[in-house]
Amino acid sequence: MPNANEDNPSALSQVQRRAVTELLRVSPVADDLARRFEEAGFSLALVGGSVRDALLGRLGNDLDFTTDARPEDVLKIVRPWADALWEVGIAFGTVGAQKDARVGDVQQSFQIEITTYRSEAYDRTSRKPEVSYGDSIEEDLVRRDFTVNAMAVALPEKEFIDPHGGLDDLSGRILRTPGTPEASFSDDPLRMMRAARFAAQLDFEVAPEVVSAMTDMAGRIEIVSAERVRDELNKLILSAHPRKGLTLLVDTGLADHVLPELPALRLERDEHHRHKDVYDHTLIVLEQAMELEEDGPDLTLRLAALLHDIGKPRTRRFEQDGRVSFHHHEMVGAKMTKKRMTALKYSNDLVKDVSRLVELHLRFHGYGTGEWTDSAVRRYVRDAGPLLDRLHKLTRSDCTTRNKRKATALSQAYDGLEERIAQLQDQEELDSIRPDLDGNEIMDILGIGPGPAIGQAYKFLLELRLENGPMEHDAAVSALKEWWAAQGCLGPGHVSRET
Repeated sequence: MPNANEDNPSALSQVQRRAVTELLRVSPVADDLARRFEEAGFSLALVGGSVRDALLGRLGNDLDFTTDARPEDVLKIVRPWADALWEVGIAFGTVGAQKDARVGDVQQSFQIEITTYRSEAYDRTSRKPEVSYGDSIEEDLVRRDFTVNAMAVALPEKEFIDPHGGLDDLSGRILRTPGTPEASFSDDPLRMMRAARFAAQLDFEVAPEVVSAMTDMAGRIEIVSAERVRDELNKLILSAHPRKGLTLLVDTGLADHVLPELPALRLERDEHHRHKDVYDHTLIVLEQAMELEEDGPDLTLRLAALLHDIGKPRTRRFEQDGRVSFHHHEMVGAKMTKKRMTALKYSNDLVKDVSRLVELHLRFHGYGTGEWTDSAVRRYVRDAGPLLDRLHKLTRSDCTTRNKRKATALSQAYDGLEERIAQLQDQEELDSIRPDLDGNEIMDILGIGPGPAIGQAYKFLLELRLENGPMEHDAAVSALKEWWAAQGCLGPGHVSRET
């Protein structure tokens, strides 16, 4: 195998053994496909992330291949072989396929992408890269983002191809570019974000010359579409080490262009150090939220943790008594969250959920030592709705004090709140709080048809339900009639302004 590192032979032998094991696992599918390309007069190689992950012992069922065949030839070869086929990326030279195959005693489904040798580059004004096809695998590999992604295994002979020292960099856990980083990032500025993303996913270091180029060229990211930026940001945030990637984005200035609210949290401390570093606090909250995840990475929770304090810079005030205040930063932060996430083209539902969590993240701190009424607890649950579990996690994660006594007191107070919520849920079905009378019953009792009065009556009954808990049907009817009489009986569909 090329590029044997004499200084660290044991590390390389380990990754080589892992690679052999992984490649043998997928060889029934890969070799079968390679033979079909060979019979048609074309070459095929496993490439990029698939080779990298095979060397790391983490190759999944998503396989990336490269070939000298043009997309129309790829379709002819793959169509009769694949169980499913899609052409969504064919304009960029990529054909996608699904192949179900038995590997040993297990039936597995492989997601496959086959891309024609190519080179791509952005011009100075377009948000879409221009794609041109190449004729050699060496030409294809040099266009790749990082050396650890610029390795290939030619099939079916399984010849390892590594012209840029990717195996050495993989062993050294470092990210470098095949050519100069300036040329690489000029061709595709999104690669700067990919550097941060891979650092976070793989826990790799980024080479100094790459960091320098990222810093010098950070403004070039503006040419990339919001959707592509968002997708890279999501992968970074959902990685095992998001702090590493986020720190790189901030330190290089990339975050100033894609998520400016994050570096803005690096508030200058006053001379008396009267407030903690909000930026560092935010990264700690993110990591603590990750520790509370139960079913894998949770993008909603992680985004809320990352953005929960972004309203602080706009609301910071130095009080006369020496304290620093951030009054209503949760409300300001919720609006800022909605604006930033909308600009990054997140879905409306995700924008709504993350903004709501940011808005509610301080609500618990009014709980104190447990003096909330049952009504206040009901409102807490009602306002959180389906986000209640995430709100629990976010609120607990937001405690980063080094004062163990204070941290323990906050934790115990929240334990108490969760216990009260559980007790009320057992008694009252808090997850679906609604008035004791529905809209049809309200219309029948009041003798009126649909109109604004029904909404006002519903709101009155909901407030009554939150304040007093469940009511007997007759008591609810009586309360509704008393409320209606107090409105002055203005006639069907009318409610006084005092409502």
